[in-house]
Amino acid sequence: MSTALRRLLPPGPGIELTADDADARILEAYSPAPGLRLNLVAGIGGGASDGDGVSDGLSDPVDRRILVLLRSLADVVLVGARSVRTEGYRMPRTAALAVLTASGDLSGHRLQPDEPGRLLVLTTARGAERVDLGGADVLVLPERDGAVQLDAALGALRARGLDRVLCEGGPSLAGALLEHDLVDELCLTTSPFAAGAALPVLGADAPPRAMRLASLLSDDRSALYARWRRAR
Repeated sequence: MSTALRRLLPPGPGIELTADDADARILEAYSPAPGLRLNLVAGIGGGASDGDGVSDGLSDPVDRRILVLLRSLADVVLVGARSVRTEGYRMPRTAALAVLTASGDLSGHRLQPDEPGRLLVLTTARGAERVDLGGADVLVLPERDGAVQLDAALGALRARGLDRVLCEGGPSLAGALLEHDLVDELCLTTSPFAAGAALPVLGADAPPRAMRLASLLSDDRSALYARWRRAR
């Protein structure tokens, strides 16, 4: 298990993960939170899934620790319905959760909202008829080409005071947000495993977007933790 993070860019003292101030120092590397931040994990080949078709095998305790800290900086976690169905999503401890689904299909979900307003379903009129998720606030939004309009979805979150959005994918949603130029920052963990990219981490149709490397950390396993900002 990794015990330290090295600061590669900008160079500086490493972070001992067992130190009392480790979380605070990691948060310094990822603050302030932008309006919309993607947080994704991929193998060296750019794939978003392991041999079982999920991202869990690419992650490790350091990546999951950073995930929890990034959630603590966000007002809401945004995720696509496919990720909810395949990844076994549970409610974040510190942020609200917004699930984006055009179809309303959330079969197999493990979501149990613990208080009103903590779980939102962003869907279409036809999707709302299918959503079966007690305790969730279902928001019916305009659609375009059969999908929820992403600018309308983000506007609905902002209307509730949820300005700092952490999107955790999946790849199709990440690619669509990039396509519509809605991403301010990409936090990408590169897992030290070489494999094909049957499921590209940014989706198959993500357009080119110029980004600037703001920071880069590495752990004892040679996993890389990059913070990319939109080039302006």
